[in-house]
Amino acid sequence: MNKLAIGVDLGGTNLRIAAVDDQGKLVEKVTLGTQVSLGRDHVIGEMCDAIQSMSDKYKSSAALLGIGIGVPGIIDMQTGLVRESPNLPDWVDYPARAAVEQRLKTVVILENDANVAALGEKWLGAAKDFPDMAMLTLGTGVGGGIVLGGKIWRGANGMAGEMGHSTVEPDGHLCGCGNHGCLEQYASATAMVRLAREAIAKGGAPALSRAIQSDPEFSAKSIYNLAIQGDEDARRIFRYVGRCLGIVLSTMVNSLNLPIYVIGGGASSAWEAFSPSIFEELRLRSFVYAATAPDDPLAKHEGASAHVKPGPGPKTIITRALLGSDAGLYGAARLPMLTDK
Repeated sequence: MNKLAIGVDLGGTNLRIAAVDDQGKLVEKVTLGTQVSLGRDHVIGEMCDAIQSMSDKYKSSAALLGIGIGVPGIIDMQTGLVRESPNLPDWVDYPARAAVEQRLKTVVILENDANVAALGEKWLGAAKDFPDMAMLTLGTGVGGGIVLGGKIWRGANGMAGEMGHSTVEPDGHLCGCGNHGCLEQYASATAMVRLAREAIAKGGAPALSRAIQSDPEFSAKSIYNLAIQGDEDARRIFRYVGRCLGIVLSTMVNSLNLPIYVIGGGASSAWEAFSPSIFEELRLRSFVYAATAPDDPLAKHEGASAHVKPGPGPKTIITRALLGSDAGLYGAARLPMLTDK
């Protein structure tokens, strides 16, 4: 009998559920709206109904290994408590795992959404050929995950990988976490729009100004479209985004010395616009990267850290994610498969 697991990507806007077999084949996927305004009991009820319907459909043809759920926020892995979730405001200290298990009468694994995205990319995506990796997810905020030996590394309190709250501008923009100048305030999709508004407020950026006045859904994608058309103000924003990402990645590379670092999330679609600045910063700030950079044209740079030349041996790869928005679904489904082993 085939084996499959159900993965859930619970976001503040969308609820996505997928059945995935143990070979990584996507069997079925459904997307629902997350009606957060109706309260957590409603969200849990809608999610459990959809999971039950999907599991009933395949119970005669496949063995269900379990259910994995990616949740935006801080998860207590021992108790299954959602301690805090910025996109689910009434889920503070909420025993979400118990609530789901009570309804579905089966074992459920909760995990941070950026962690499951990293696990998905490790299993089937950009990092599938590497035992260890780290990932940054650029969305409404900036999340992060670390996978070591094929398993999520959570740290002492389940909070490892919060690279989005690394400081890149010590006296910078106030972050929701209470710090000033976090990466999240300069490299998320939300931050890109704020940077565009700030550029407009300074009296310049005519193309950005026209775009924001004519497009009620002005977004990071709107800025990217202008950048690829050659607008210098839009390009300047992405150079700055890349610089901030490069600063944090430099610290990660120097500290962790992993073989691969993956950039994912919706805003990673602007990779071509911000990635050159990432590599410039890496070569200036990370002596580890300078010594292990792949042979590519961008690596030949006069300002490389400590003038170190790349040597033989494993290279440090910085690359874009491959699974897109499905990374979290695959990673969530992978959780019970690892437990099963």
